[in-house]
Amino acid sequence: MKLKINHLQHIGIPVTDLPRSISFYRRLGFEPVMESEFDYEGDRGQVAMLQLNAIVLELYQFPEKELEAIRNRENGHIDHIAFDVSDVEATFQELKAAGFYIFEEAPVYLPFWKNGCKYFNIAGPDGERLEFNQIL
Repeated sequence: MKLKINHLQHIGIPVTDLPRSISFYRRLGFEPVMESEFDYEGDRGQVAMLQLNAIVLELYQFPEKELEAIRNRENGHIDHIAFDVSDVEATFQELKAAGFYIFEEAPVYLPFWKNGCKYFNIAGPDGERLEFNQIL
């Protein structure tokens, strides 16, 4: 089988407080492009699509009765989402100055690709890791 996949369409992230998550991702430059509700097991959930350039995130919140299961689940979360940046050092300083929680003390070098790469991670409001990566 040879599928024709064009590009990454969106990344779905379950959240526990949609307005809080929208606010968080807006601080990173994402803008809401669609908000709606959806049916889920006889109740209503909420969803928002946020976009920054060609990157689209789908943030979705299940109905209240399902949120505890999301908070406590052991699988199904995204390990990380990696954003390509042109200057990892400047990006690190900007996010640090803005008060984001950064896991690393400084961008980390890895001997990947031809000349290596540098990355660091910040924490999202539901514990998701957002990686900022520069291929050198």
